[in-house]
Amino acid sequence: MPETPLTIPRTWAEFQDPADAGQRFRCDLTWLTSNWTCIFGNGCAGIDADRPDDGCCTLGAHFTDKDDLERVKKVAKGLGPDEWQLHPGTTKPSAWTEKEDGATKTKVVDGACIFLNRPGFPAGAGCALHQHAMTTGVEPHTVKPDVCWQLPIRRSYRTVELPDDTSYLEVSIGEYDRRGWGPGGHDLDWYCSSNSDAHVGADPVYVSERGGLTELMGKAAYDILAEHCEAHLAAAAAVAEHGPRRLLPLYVHPATLLARGD
Repeated sequence: MPETPLTIPRTWAEFQDPADAGQRFRCDLTWLTSNWTCIFGNGCAGIDADRPDDGCCTLGAHFTDKDDLERVKKVAKGLGPDEWQLHPGTTKPSAWTEKEDGATKTKVVDGACIFLNRPGFPAGAGCALHQHAMTTGVEPHTVKPDVCWQLPIRRSYRTVELPDDTSYLEVSIGEYDRRGWGPGGHDLDWYCSSNSDAHVGADPVYVSERGGLTELMGKAAYDILAEHCEAHLAAAAAVAEHGPRRLLPLYVHPATLLARGD
């Protein structure tokens, strides 16, 4: 299924961060109320056509800071070969990290991230860290690299200067589309966020990704976001029932509309 355009119209909600008077959130309701879901192992074609079983794990994961690395380091210490197919025999970070342009990232082994269990592995294919979270009953964002658990949600920052010489920090919460990967994102062979094949989730993104969003925003801000999302879904339902059909792409992510057959 072809991907929908990157430049679709969207509805955004802005509100004050209840935990920080100098900060405002700007949230993409069109994305957060979409029915995107991860379809790894269930139709995901992978970002590299030659390695469809890798999902988005082909390139390895760059760590954002020391805390990010320390979190994964702590989890890796508890993983054995029964959970981690490419276990290097030691859990020292030097065994599963490498440098790329001066930045620390997970090693790429045999064409994909060292933490990626391949098809046929007894514990199942997929990220060993993610699988560990599932089997131990913890949220994936507590064990995976930041870039992995945040995808496909993108948090970005911008300082907004106002006419009265005051300013605030704008925190945007939106879709991690191809552009989030940098210039190379346009060269990915397949990508999920705007593809209707992946817009088949039972719950909207703001519900299915509650744990990660709460980590990114704080609980108080997430609760406000959820209220905006619920109101947006109600408005979209009203437009679908009574309004002109052509207005729907502003309310509903076009990939979700395609998945529904609209």
